[in-house]
Order: sequence, then structure tokens, then C-alpha cells
Amino acid sequence: MTFPGKWLFELISPDMILGYRIKKILYSGKTEYQSVDIIETDTLGTSLVLDGKTQSTSVDEYIYHESLVHPAMIAHSNPRKVFIGGGGEGATLREVLNHRSVEAVVMLDLDSEVVDLCRNYLAKHSDGSFDDNRLTLIHADAREYLLNSNELFDVIILDLVDPLEEGTAYTLYTKEFYTIAKNRLNADGILVTQSGPSGLLHYKECFSPIYRTLMTIFPDVRPYNIHIPAFGTMWGFSLAFAERQESEVFDYEAVDRKIEERIISTLKAYDSVTHKHMFSLPLYLRNGLDEETRIVKDDNPVFMI
Repeated sequence: MTFPGKWLFELISPDMILGYRIKKILYSGKTEYQSVDIIETDTLGTSLVLDGKTQSTSVDEYIYHESLVHPAMIAHSNPRKVFIGGGGEGATLREVLNHRSVEAVVMLDLDSEVVDLCRNYLAKHSDGSFDDNRLTLIHADAREYLLNSNELFDVIILDLVDPLEEGTAYTLYTKEFYTIAKNRLNADGILVTQSGPSGLLHYKECFSPIYRTLMTIFPDVRPYNIHIPAFGTMWGFSLAFAERQESEVFDYEAVDRKIEERIISTLKAYDSVTHKHMFSLPLYLRNGLDEETRIVKDDNPVFMI
């Protein structure tokens, strides 16, 4: 088989790749921390690729970002102050600011060049949210910032790059870091983190050990997932509560009511039906999470392929 033209080939596992024909390269270069490619494809539109891994695309980014942000924000009774770790495209910020209750957002992204590139080439992702006066944008290490801060947050959202062995973020997926983050939550606070691929072939890579690690720190952790077309698989998230939930976290029938009451702009992916689907994990995945014993630590991290 021949492959005319330029292609992006992304390693999904040691013997599996995902490929897209590149229509146009908008930017290709390196920052102090990582390689950056911004490309156009017919299938996925404009895509941000960091260290060879697709981060988000203009066609389906709303599925990922709405799924990351809104379950945690809806679960909290009144989220006013929010911390975002990562999220350089600004789409996570966009969704947080979509909540009427939000008064202040602190966003930490280590790589200022990526943020600037995204504001230039992926402006629709942020949709003007970087200019919102509720935002404090800081380019620093999220772990160091939270460790040395006295601020408390209602919701902490970790939209971090994947834990690659050669990357900058794998120490933000460890028990030590999650302990630091929990200490920066209010008593009724909630943390959510992207947790890597959760499909049958890959959930043991990061999803199950991240879930098990959070369970050693937080009294209540709820895993969930959704299919992200650009990632070629189901993608996992973990919702961690500073307080044990005595009843069901969500009244599914109330999700749509809360969306109507709290959210300014119409959503495209998340509602009560989607929510119930995301938290209804298949049996093999529930069993896999229950059987997981690994605890991710600074001296024993996990890495994505």
C-alpha cells in the first residue's frame, strides 16, 4: 500500500498506529519543553500535536473538553473558584467560564509558547476566554505552584499532556502530586483529571493505575469514559471528591436542569443521557479497575506509549 502526500502516523501501541493524511502544515517547531505541530486534515480539521501525540482537533475537541469539565462542575453545588492545570488550547477554560457561578480561574500551563500558538492557530478553541477578566494565567509548573500556594479551590481540573517518559508531565499523575492537589481543595472540593486511553486494549496503561492511586487519597472516586474520534479509542477520566458522597453523586434527571440553570452557552456533547452513558462502564472495565493494584508514585511512575 502506498501513502501519497504527507501523513501523521501516531503510535497507539507498540504494534498499532493511527494515521491521517496531512492537508496542510500550519506550524512545526519546538518550544523549550516539547515539539509542536499544528496541522490541517480533511477528517479532523485543525489539530494540535505535542510530542507526536494529538491533543485536540477542531472537529471533536468539544467532546473531550465538555466531558472533562462539566461532570465535575455540575457535581459541585456552587463552583466559584477553579484551578486548571494545563489546557493550553483554552478550550477547558472556555467550558469553565461557561458556568455562571465562576468568579475566578487560575490556569497554569508550563509552556507559554504553546498557549500563544493556540491563540493564533486555534482561536476557536478558546473563543476569547483568554481575555476574560476572571482569569489569572500563569506559566509555571503546576505541582510547584500548588505545593507553595495557600489558595483553596472548589474544583481542580487537570487537562495535562500525557505522561510520556521523555515528557514534562508524568510527575503530575502520582500519589504525591494528587496529595498536594487535594490539600488545595475546599472541604467539598472536586478534582478531575484526564486519565488516558480506557479502551479494552489500553486501559491498563494509565487509566486503571491512576484510578487506583486516587482511591488511596480521596474518599470517593468515580471513573468514566467517552469515545474521542481523534484519539482512536475510548478515553478515560477520573472524578475525585474531597468528601465521601453518601448517595448517588448525580441525579441523572437533574443534570439537564442544572445545565439550564448554570451554563450560558449551549453544549454540543454533554447532557443527562451522555452523562449516564459515560459513567456506565462495561463489566470488563469495572472488573479491571477493581483488580488494579498499582499505585503511581514519583519513584514508580506510569508512562503512555
